[in-house]
Amino acid sequence: QEDDLGFEAIKSVPAGGHFFGAEHTMSRYTTAFYQPMLSNWQNYGAWQEAGGKDALERATELWQQALHDYEEPVMDAAIREELDAYVAHRREEIAANPEA
Repeated sequence: QEDDLGFEAIKSVPAGGHFFGAEHTMSRYTTAFYQPMLSNWQNYGAWQEAGGKDALERATELWQQALHDYEEPVMDAAIREELDAYVAHRREEIAANPEA
């Protein structure tokens, strides 16, 4: 969207000023920045004190926790039956024509 870049906010802040008080910044600062799930932004000492886990260890913990916490959604039995039939049919088609 046009306003995502905040051109109006840029125009409104004087040279040497800051954007922290701008409405554009305040309305977006909690959602505008992506924080990767695996990166660790601690300094080295704090990282070591917290266990010094590398990205592989953190990724393993995340997928294991997600698997542990997963709850299969409730699904109508008729829909489940149709879905299972569709999957079985597609598996047969794929097995019959693996080059496709």
